Amino acid sequence: MSKKVLILSSSPRKGGNSETLAVAFAKGAQEAGHQVETVFLREKQYGFCKGCFACLNLGHCVIQDDAVEITAKMHDADVLVFATPVYYYCVSGQLKTMLDRANPLFDTDYAFTKVYLLATAAEDASETFAGTEKAIQGWVDCFDRCELAATVFAGGVNGVGEIAGHAALEQAYQMGKDV
Repeated sequence: MSKKVLILSSSPRKGGNSETLAVAFAKGAQEAGHQVETVFLREKQYGFCKGCFACLNLGHCVIQDDAVEITAKMHDADVLVFATPVYYYCVSGQLKTMLDRANPLFDTDYAFTKVYLLATAAEDASETFAGTEKAIQGWVDCFDRCELAATVFAGGVNGVGEIAGHAALEQAYQMGKDV
């Protein structure tokens, strides 16, 4: 059965390493017959959550910017994929801000049941990825019908293109095929 897959790519760099992982995942998912859309957060304009919680009554954010449309896409997707560079042992600020702005999804009849995390970092120590995974797991835990299905971490890549040939690319591709 074909699924709607939404990828949020949070790299501020066009062609960045986490974006390259997202491309590999998308290719696998498309080859498996799924409908894939990638949103490049660097191309969007959205601000910080104000913490007013009006969204819980309205069903959408009161701030009229690109986060409203992205949140609607997240609501309707069967699968969410978060691609992020690891900054200071956590998700990028771009992704964190978008996840905060997705608060209107809470307590709705959202479609997504699986989240995949794709991450890259200059450091390759095992603990480099732990904070990033914990941040995404914390978001996922707020949605009862959702699980963090799988993760891919590519360490030791910093400059654009350094991920070329990395084993994580094949992992991301296979994950996409197996959605």
